[in-house]
Parts: sequence; C-alpha cells; structure tokens
Amino acid sequence: MSSPRQTPQHPAPPATLARLPAFAAAAYGDLEALADGEVRWTFARLDAEIAGAARAAVALGVRPGDRVALWAPNSRQWITAALGAVGVGAVLVPVNTRYKPAEAADVIRRSGARVLFTERGFLGTDYVEALHGSGEDLGALAATVVLRDAGAGTPPAGEPARSSVHSWEAYLRAGERVPERERLARLAAVRPTDLSDILYTSGTTGRSKGVMTTHGQSVRLYDSWSRLVTLRPGDRYLLVNPFFHTFGYKAGVLACLLRGVTMLPEAVYDTDRILHRMATERVSCLMGPPTVFHGLLEHPGRAAHDLSALRLAGTGAATVPTALVERIRGELGAPDVFTAYGLTESGGVVSVCPTDADAMTLAHTVGLPLPDTEVRITDPLGRVLPAGEPGEVQVRGYHVTTGYLDDPASTAEAVLADGWLRTGDIGVLDARGYLAITDRLKDMYVVGGFNAYPAEVENVLLTHPAITDAAVVGAPDERLGEVGVAFVVTTEPVTAAQLTAWTRERLANFKVPRRFTTVAELPRNAGGKLQKAPLRRAARGEREERS
Repeated sequence: MSSPRQTPQHPAPPATLARLPAFAAAAYGDLEALADGEVRWTFARLDAEIAGAARAAVALGVRPGDRVALWAPNSRQWITAALGAVGVGAVLVPVNTRYKPAEAADVIRRSGARVLFTERGFLGTDYVEALHGSGEDLGALAATVVLRDAGAGTPPAGEPARSSVHSWEAYLRAGERVPERERLARLAAVRPTDLSDILYTSGTTGRSKGVMTTHGQSVRLYDSWSRLVTLRPGDRYLLVNPFFHTFGYKAGVLACLLRGVTMLPEAVYDTDRILHRMATERVSCLMGPPTVFHGLLEHPGRAAHDLSALRLAGTGAATVPTALVERIRGELGAPDVFTAYGLTESGGVVSVCPTDADAMTLAHTVGLPLPDTEVRITDPLGRVLPAGEPGEVQVRGYHVTTGYLDDPASTAEAVLADGWLRTGDIGVLDARGYLAITDRLKDMYVVGGFNAYPAEVENVLLTHPAITDAAVVGAPDERLGEVGVAFVVTTEPVTAAQLTAWTRERLANFKVPRRFTTVAELPRNAGGKLQKAPLRRAARGEREERS
C-alpha cells in the first residue's frame, strides 16, 4: 500500500484558531508568510497585523459568539479581518463572491451576522452599494467594513443608514485605542469547543444550510491534512481557491499558518497571470479543481515560464482523468500529486490519496480515510456493505459537523444518532480500504470546483412567465468538469439567450445552465415524480434505450 512520504517534525498545533497566528509567529517568525502585490510579511508581522484587526473588532463592539460575514475576494485584508475577528471569539461566515445581492443577503440575514467585511470595485462591482441598495432584509447587520476602496465612509446615496460603513483604515485606527491586555484576555477565553465558522452549503431543496464547525475541529483536521499532503516550511503556495470555500480558507490559509508555508493569494483565476506568478514567485504548491491544471497544460505560452519549483499539486471536486495526473507530473514537473474527497459537513476532508500513489489510483480513487476517521458504505436500509459493493458513503469522526444552524430537522437527517454523517454520495471501498466516489444520491453537480444544485436553478427558471416546468441536470464538460443543462416546458417561444439572461440576473454565474432545451413535457412516473435518468442521457448526447 502506498503511503505519504515522511515530512519533518512540526511543533504541536495550538488548541484554537485564535492562537494560530501567534503559534505561527513563534514557530516560523522570520519566514515569509505572505506575498500580496508589493506587500511582503513575515509570520511575525502577520501575527501583529492580525492582532491589530482583532483590537479593531473589539473597538467595533464585536462580542464572543457574534457572527461576522465576509463577502470579498482573496487578499491579505481578508486573512487579517477573518482571523482578527475569530481571534476575539467571533464566528466567521464566509460568503461566495459569485453570489448576487439577494443570495448574499440571505446568508447574512439567516446567520445573524452583525458585521460585514466586503469590497468596492471587485470585477467592477461595488458590493456595498449592490447589497445596501438591493432593498433586501439584512437582519441584524449593524456595521459594514470596506476592505479595499478609498471612497468608503458613507452609505450609498438614498440608502438609510441602517448599518454604519467604515473604511478598513478607519476600522484599524479605532482598534488602536483598545488595550493589548483586553485582546489577549478575549483570545484566552476562546475554547476548542467554541464555534469558529459557519459555512453555507446549498441543499437539494435549494435552501442553503449553515454548517457549524468548532475551533478544535479545524485545527486538528488541517494539522492532519497538512501532514498527509506533505506541506512543509519554505513551501510557496499559490492560493487560487477562493477563501469563502473550505478548500481556500482551511486547506489554504489555516494550513499555511500551521506549516510555515508562504501564502500567495490570487483574487481571480487568470492563466496568464498564474503562469507569470508561478515563475517569478517560485511557487512550489498549487491546488485546485482539474480545470485549473487543464488551463495551465493547454496554455500556448506555458513553455516560456519556468515552473521548475512546482513540487506539489492537489486536485479533486470532479472527475480526474488518469492522463491529467500523468501530465501534471510529466509536463508541469510536479512529482507529488494528490487527490482528496470531502464535504463541508466533514470540515472539508474525508480522505486523501497519497502523493506518491500511481496515476491510476490517484485518478480512480480518493484515497484512504484520514486518521481517526471511519468510512462505511451502506445500502438504502442502512446495512453496511462489504468491500467492492457500491452504496452511500457515510463518515464518522471528530471533524463531522456539530450540525446545521437553526435547522435541527436537517441536522437529524444528515448526522445519525450514533455520529455517522450521511454524505449523499455513492461510493465503493476496495480491498485496500481506498475509497472511490462513483455517483451521487443527490442531484448536485460540480462546475469548475463549485457545487451547483438543480433545485435552486429550477426554482429560478420556474419564475419565468413563459416556463411551466423545468428540470436541470449535470453533463460532462472538458474544461469545467460538469455544466448544467436545462430542459424546459414553455407556453410561448423563448430563446436560450433570454433564459441565460434571466438566470444570470438571479444566480451566480457558475449556476447558470450552459444549454437549454425546450420539450413538450418532462418525464415523470405515475406518481408525478420527475425522472432525471433520461434527461441525463439526453444531456450527454446518448440515445434513449429501447426494449
């Protein structure tokens, strides 16, 4: 059985995320922690910056247990704002930057967030104006801090001052009045069992659910993950995965702090820029969905860039062809490649395939369960199946969520009384104990590494005045892994361009179907239940089977 290569001994991790910046400063002080544009910080400097953001949170009135939402792209300000607030006992609520105002407002309102960190000008969008000017109910939100924009300070014209708006600089200046002893007292009061974050993940009903995770769970899980994937001090990690996602925040920021790895945040994935930065910054670690590596491999200018520093590549979240693994090793020159499997409800990780596994194993399995993690395969009645038999993947371990926020019914459905998490995925364990994911009980599909849920898209389509019925399925796509394909029943002619515009106005771009097909009726059984199997075959261009 293949196993991870030995990595150097590391100091014991801290008990909480609140203590993580000081831990990294003590362990790796003068090593470069972050390179963001012209700004370069050591771990000692990063700790000091986070401490300043923590005092600012206290000055703003953030109390232990308060929820703080963060709706912004990857940046050093994201890191310091998040860990500063978490360091004084706040609970982080990351918000997808691809969300429209109504989607973001829904998360802010239901999480009970009192503070929002956001930006003005990212990809031409003023997030402050878009949100506050949307007319959406923002619940308990009392203050907005603009991480990057010189024009912050007042609400948008015509908007009542329901929440105060502060620039990042003013936020930090206010924190200078807070005594350091007060910050340290707040830090010391944070316990491993306290909530550290709530990450919202859509359900098959289309209504997002807030997955709750504690400090102790995250620290232990990503200390283990970092060891398994061989992260080590001196590595330089290009953070292209968005921080609002578990992969970006925890397998990125937290892992780097735990292992003394330099963080190189990227706000937007652009292959030209990525290639340039990989060469100039001597990037040694790159992780992302297969589409990231496909883009690099197919780029016509790749050979002009020196990628020889790359040693570690991690991928997952979609089907991984054997040829892709071989090309990452052969053409990108990364000897260490791993695949992994996880879900937000498991803290983001369940299993990791060792970095020195053969290409076939890496492509066709997601590896072995993490230490102290159990995985079993069950049939529809809950009976445990033997190796080689496909069924639902269930997981039990210290990192399984404590539940969904304010949703005991969904929690009871997902996390069984004896601690087993129902993943909703179909998989099989081989004789070695390696897990392969073969299908989904849920209808979810993965677009470029982002989960898309048909019910949410279908609900939006059904609000169109010309649509009476709609169904959305995932179909394979060479670049993105999967894309959405919509089948609609209409009362009058409507073009694909019109439907694309309708959904794009109401949903994040990755959720918008790439193809629309008008049909006379959707396939349903005698009880009226939608039958998606024939639609999936049609989306893949396969002929209907006839007996």
